[in-house]
Amino acid sequence: MMRRRGKFKWALCVPAMLLASAAHAQQSVTLYGLIDEGLNFTSNVGGHTAYQMASGDTFGSRWGLKGAEDLGGGNKAIFQLENGFNVNNGRLGQDSSMFGRQAFVGLSSSQYGTLTLGRQYDTSVDALGFASLTATGSWAGDINAHPFDNDNADWDFRVNNAVKYTSPTYNGLTAEAMYGFSNQPGGFSNNRVWGATLNYQNGGLTAAASYLKLNNGGFAQGGAVNPGDLFDSASQQDIGIGASYRFTHVLVGATYSHVDVYDPVSNAWLDNTNLPGGAAWDSWKFDNFEINAQYYFTPTVWLGAGYTFTMAHLSSSDARYVPKWHQIGLMLDYDVSKRTSLYLQGAYQHVVSAHTGTSFDDAQIVDASAGASAGVNQTVFRLGMIHRF
Repeated sequence: MMRRRGKFKWALCVPAMLLASAAHAQQSVTLYGLIDEGLNFTSNVGGHTAYQMASGDTFGSRWGLKGAEDLGGGNKAIFQLENGFNVNNGRLGQDSSMFGRQAFVGLSSSQYGTLTLGRQYDTSVDALGFASLTATGSWAGDINAHPFDNDNADWDFRVNNAVKYTSPTYNGLTAEAMYGFSNQPGGFSNNRVWGATLNYQNGGLTAAASYLKLNNGGFAQGGAVNPGDLFDSASQQDIGIGASYRFTHVLVGATYSHVDVYDPVSNAWLDNTNLPGGAAWDSWKFDNFEINAQYYFTPTVWLGAGYTFTMAHLSSSDARYVPKWHQIGLMLDYDVSKRTSLYLQGAYQHVVSAHTGTSFDDAQIVDASAGASAGVNQTVFRLGMIHRF
């Protein structure tokens, strides 16, 4: 009798264990990360050369958690928490935030799309950077950042309090929309963000268009954009379009972005915006034209190049200025394994100065260089290593 009871207990336990295993298989949490470390040389920083050890110039060093729970019927609950940090000193990145790179939770449906809530990338980054249409923000990082990262292609700010919807893909076409709340009583539009994108994928062709609008961006704590992250201004709009095509060994791309900044106060990369005589700025407008390419000698060795021409129209209460920037960047990469890469980068920037008497007159390869040049030319070289886990 005891043996029969023992057999009966095992008969109940085995199905229970199988059900528990099935339930466990329906949810997953992944720990992931990336460390990017290297040595930088800058030719001109205030008239001096600079040698530095710099973390995260190509891909921001990070670690994160992401997960999904299968809710059945093609539906999932999802989340992602991502922390940026400096390898050299252990400091947190993105305004010293614990999960400053990304922090969101949401629902995903194979039929209806994905809805996420939290701190997220803006729609222009999703359209141009993640799709590898711009060299900066994808394979080249800081070395190809547009002047002062004026279009946020190098991910200088994220959007807080953001609700983002991404549609399912229909015949290669995906749409995305986002709204970042100001979170201020009586100030609904004070430091808010909204935007939308369209992405198209067909074979080797990728194309995208994006629009982003900021009201009083960075002017209020707790709003959609943290003060000082990029531009603090009364109003800003970013418009971007781009396309790339992948051949057997070559990826070529081209993008155009236009940025309007009205009643600007500051930019994260401009040390001095004060005009001689105390004149006030009315607007800063930027047009960025970029072409880029990657050539794969083998599946593990490739060479990338990018060229950006930027023209600005700067308006003050008593004058107009039209500076121009030419910038070229190169990157040679060797993938030692699936997780580890060694690379060499170089960039050169030349400014056609409009003689504003401000930091607009000086060359600066932002994020990658040690600081602004004392003239119209600057060169940066970097030898680095990336390890993914």
